[in-house]
Amino acid sequence: MSSSTVELTKDNFDEVVSGNGFVLIDFWAEWCGPCRNFAPVYEAAAERHDDLVFAKVDTEAQPELAATFEIRSIPTLMIVRDNIAVFAQPGALPAPALEDLIEQARGLDMDEVRASVAQAQAEQQSGE
Repeated sequence: MSSSTVELTKDNFDEVVSGNGFVLIDFWAEWCGPCRNFAPVYEAAAERHDDLVFAKVDTEAQPELAATFEIRSIPTLMIVRDNIAVFAQPGALPAPALEDLIEQARGLDMDEVRASVAQAQAEQQSGE
C-alpha cells in the first residue's frame, strides 16, 4: 500500500470521512482477485488526484464497516462528498471509467445533492 491511500478502520473512519470533502473508498479483501487487479488502477488514480482522499477498507479486517454500508460484493467503490455517499458501485473499474467517475463526482452540485437527500428523508418520514 502506498502513501497515497489511507487504510480506513472503524476507529478512524468518521474522522477521515468527516474531515475531508471528497473521499473515495475501495472496499476490498486480500482473497479477492478482482480487488487485487483493481488496486494498481486505484493507486494510479490516487497519485493523479492528490487533492482527493483515496481510502481502502479491508472488509475482512473491518466487517462492521462493510455491514454498515451493506457491501455485498467486492470490490465496491464508494464516493463520499460532504458526508453524503454520492456513488457506490460493485465491480473493478477500468482506469478510464474510474477517471470518468471522478470527474462526474467532482462536477456534482452538492447543494442540489443535499436538497435531494433532504427531500428523500422528508418523504420517507411522511410515508411512515
